[in-house]
Amino acid sequence: MKLLALFATTAALCLAAPPGVVIDYIAAETGHYIGSPSITILKNGHYVASHDFFGPKSTQSVSAVSRTFVSTDKGRTWTRTAEFTDQFWSNLFVHRGKLYLMGCTNEYGRPVIRQSLDGGRTWSAPSYLTQETGYHTAPMPVVVHKGRLWRTYEWHPEGKWGFFQSLAVSATDKADLMDPKSWSFTPRLTFPETGAEPGKHWLEGNIVLTPGKELWNILRVDNVEKAAILKVTPEGLTFHRLIDFPGGAKKFTIRFDKKSRRYWALSNPAMPEFPHSATNPASVRNTLVMMSSADLLTWRIERTILSHPEPIYHAFQYVDWQFEGNDIIVASRTAFDDNKGGAKRAHDANFLTFHRVENFRRSPPAGAKP
Repeated sequence: MKLLALFATTAALCLAAPPGVVIDYIAAETGHYIGSPSITILKNGHYVASHDFFGPKSTQSVSAVSRTFVSTDKGRTWTRTAEFTDQFWSNLFVHRGKLYLMGCTNEYGRPVIRQSLDGGRTWSAPSYLTQETGYHTAPMPVVVHKGRLWRTYEWHPEGKWGFFQSLAVSATDKADLMDPKSWSFTPRLTFPETGAEPGKHWLEGNIVLTPGKELWNILRVDNVEKAAILKVTPEGLTFHRLIDFPGGAKKFTIRFDKKSRRYWALSNPAMPEFPHSATNPASVRNTLVMMSSADLLTWRIERTILSHPEPIYHAFQYVDWQFEGNDIIVASRTAFDDNKGGAKRAHDANFLTFHRVENFRRSPPAGAKP
């Protein structure tokens, strides 16, 4: 039986709607939670968004379920267009006029990609890039550099959560991305074991092109507010350094803006007023901020985008986003109140929500609220 027959997914069930526009909803009592938000913009101006389901009653460990949605009115309303299995932790991206969704088949499954030729309304069968399992990722950016398209993954050894090994995958920008033979995998790199670096593991890396035209992988670090920088070449990855990064203990997305000549990121800093921020910053996700950097090494918070005063059951997390003129559009995995008791916890989101950050390059007036 499909998920559609198992539970309702309309915002009409919500007693207290979260901020933004609700794209999808599921009650915590179903044992399914909303994960892996992604969003992209098509050439015709339509938006496409996606998410997957995780949780104790989901099929995340066998053959995960994802959904896609389309908005033809700049995010004011959304229509669900597809639901399919064997798709988890995935990002949407457009390349040479075609729309792709790329991630894993399931939790620590195989890398997978599928394609849409009609703007996300229908999708191809999945193409599995390896037979090997154990892969991990999130909705992470794709970068084209020197004729190759790049994306990051991690590989997870058997056993308890953590100890992720970082890698990058790439294909020529003219290749058939649906052909597994088009893709190359770098050797994998583990977190430094010297004991000199804070943190235990790295995961959910952003592939970025530096001002010096190097490829870096900038990763979340568990469980400190730091980010790890790895240098990327076709031969492999090398550890460069850790940097201070507000929200570095959680997934974040970095993109470069040609107009401002700065890198921008949306992240969840662990604000000092919350007790868990000092002991478990990865769990504090109730504040979403916008940051920028000229060099990828030093970051400043530009403004608060979303916030809620209660951090245990509320979160705006794992956001994916895109530039659109002077604005940024955002898809958020949101944990918020509803008439079913709200989210089980901040991590276990019950909403996929859409948001717009207007005039993102302009600092808001003093005292402005999100």
